[in-house]
Amino acid sequence: MRVLYTIGIWFYTLGIRAVALFGHEKARQMVEGWKRWPEQVAKLDQNRHTVWFHAASLGEFEQARPVLEEYRRRHLGHQVLVTFFSPSGYEVRKNYAQADAICYLPMDTPRNVRRFVAAVNPKTVFFVKYEFWYNYLNALRKHNIPTYIFSTIFRPDQYFFKWYGGWFRKHLKTCFKHLFVQNEESLNLLKGVGIEQCSLAGDTRFDRVHQIAEAAESNDVVERFLKGYEGKVLVGGSTWPPDEELLHQIRAKNYELRIILAPHVISEEHLKQIEELFPESVRYSVLNNQSSQNNLDTPKSTLIIDNIGLLSKLYRYADVAYIGGGFGVGIHNILEAVTFGKPVIFGPNYHKFQEARDIIACGGGWSIDGKQDFEASCLDKLMTDPDAYRKASDACRTYMEQNLGSTEKILSTIEV
Repeated sequence: MRVLYTIGIWFYTLGIRAVALFGHEKARQMVEGWKRWPEQVAKLDQNRHTVWFHAASLGEFEQARPVLEEYRRRHLGHQVLVTFFSPSGYEVRKNYAQADAICYLPMDTPRNVRRFVAAVNPKTVFFVKYEFWYNYLNALRKHNIPTYIFSTIFRPDQYFFKWYGGWFRKHLKTCFKHLFVQNEESLNLLKGVGIEQCSLAGDTRFDRVHQIAEAAESNDVVERFLKGYEGKVLVGGSTWPPDEELLHQIRAKNYELRIILAPHVISEEHLKQIEELFPESVRYSVLNNQSSQNNLDTPKSTLIIDNIGLLSKLYRYADVAYIGGGFGVGIHNILEAVTFGKPVIFGPNYHKFQEARDIIACGGGWSIDGKQDFEASCLDKLMTDPDAYRKASDACRTYMEQNLGSTEKILSTIEV
């Protein structure tokens, strides 16, 4: 099975290299990143304790941050390596100040694994959520390096729990010192196949978004956009074209509503598509470049966020948050809005996300299938009924309070 797995990794690597040759930007960044990892790892001091955190992409890295930063606070003499699989993580966080070295993770071939583990010489390793690289795990086990995974979720349809999943289950049982899972279902699935070194720790994203909310400062550009306006504000976060079309239809109904729209993809082509849907819009960058004394020539009802890194702090201005992705592969992060006590609305593809199911159950969120559902089920009620809005907002705050503390549960269990 290991041979077949490794052959699959080789073919996957060849595929990435092939599409990189044809100009695929993310693939090119990955290939270039693989070349540079030795110079990044060389920054580490071999005489110090190295803790290695690996996250697939930006979302998983944000889950890792509370644990990483608290670990670093408690162990000042240790150094931190952060690795990413995806460019969407590395390219955004390659200058993250809390890490001593940051690089792409070399692909999981035996030669890469031997070189990387020998060069890093980690003393403690953390993987986040769904990162199962079996040659790396096997090498870490052979070197007796304590390896943990946290904020992970297991489902019955995963290969671990199929008749052919014995080889994969063996790695969970023998390679991880401890598995910190998000929910009871995951815990029961693991224990049902004989994996006992696991516990319910919840999702570290709750701790992370709480940190963001606590540190959130006012935004002069957004406040200029909202200056003098006393109506309702909807923040659309990480939206895709189907989400934007839906919000356009809602706007056509003439709500007394201002929209702050933060698309998931910030390309010029996509921004122009949004501007065609919302002709009364202004880009954040345009408003930011204007003198603070200047007013807009004509009032604008939609602010398009055309840069990265602002969204999580902008939910504080919302009355209601619409979270994108639910008409595609799955919704994006709802907790960034929920932590501010903002009711959330999202599309139908949410069932793989525990927090989305939870927030619906407690009355702080709604899933919708289209414009009619949007209007009838939730938006009218939230915008016009103060008691309904207060109950939904309180439900969000209570849900957050009940789910904080994952970081402490993890760090109180690990061995350093």
